[in-house]
Amino acid sequence: MSNLTVYLITLIVYSALSVFFLRAQLAGNAEKLNRGLLGNAVLLPLALHGYLLYDNLWSAGALNLGLMHALSLILWLTILVYWLAHFFYPLASLKTLVLPLAGVGAMLPFIFPGARVMPQAGSWAFDAHVLAAMLAYSLFTIAALHAGLMSLVENSLHRARLPALLRDLPPLLTMEILLFRIIAAGFVLLTLTLISGGVFSEQIFGRAWQFNHKVLFGFISWAVFGVLLAGHHFYGWRGRTAVSWTMSGFALLVLAYIGSKFVLEVILHR
Repeated sequence: MSNLTVYLITLIVYSALSVFFLRAQLAGNAEKLNRGLLGNAVLLPLALHGYLLYDNLWSAGALNLGLMHALSLILWLTILVYWLAHFFYPLASLKTLVLPLAGVGAMLPFIFPGARVMPQAGSWAFDAHVLAAMLAYSLFTIAALHAGLMSLVENSLHRARLPALLRDLPPLLTMEILLFRIIAAGFVLLTLTLISGGVFSEQIFGRAWQFNHKVLFGFISWAVFGVLLAGHHFYGWRGRTAVSWTMSGFALLVLAYIGSKFVLEVILHR
């Protein structure tokens, strides 16, 4: 089977599951189906996507982590984290949002091929840094989508009109509790990302951090999420305040990594 065939099958299955869960969401039984056998159907495109990622990430004989490969990896990890979490939390609503993104993410390395080899791969500090960073981005992607859903629900409740797509969601308080758990886990991983990045930088460049825009935005994002968690714990921040801080922190995180790679690889061709 050629890689093109695998790409197409992955896209088709992701798309089919997206449509299926969208219809289930509109019918109000998405969470029931997600708890059953059909909730595990995502494992098929997840496995195919993982195979393609492995083939692309190591095609150059070393870690190839260009922008499109990184985006694809982040979305794959987002689906993986989602699948693991759906055993414990009501997350069917996110499946409708995440599956189409994952389908696009799976195709990115095929549509935009290119190599950006990381010769540092193999260093424990670098490997730990990449793993923590990708997991942190995945969790904060879920948090941003979750916060967006909370905002839509809250606005709809104020207008006393809840669209059919949002009627199968758990109560706002449940969604909010889950949001802060996701952010807390992401914050721990982002902290590990910054620490391991400092260790790796010291091994390679002789100093803990090179304060470029990527590091700067990374630390600002870390501070935003830290303040949000502290505000929630000590002052009871919730609702729109929590959504605003979550979206702001996520935007800064996107600028820190995705934004910098986009400028370097797409605009400057470095």
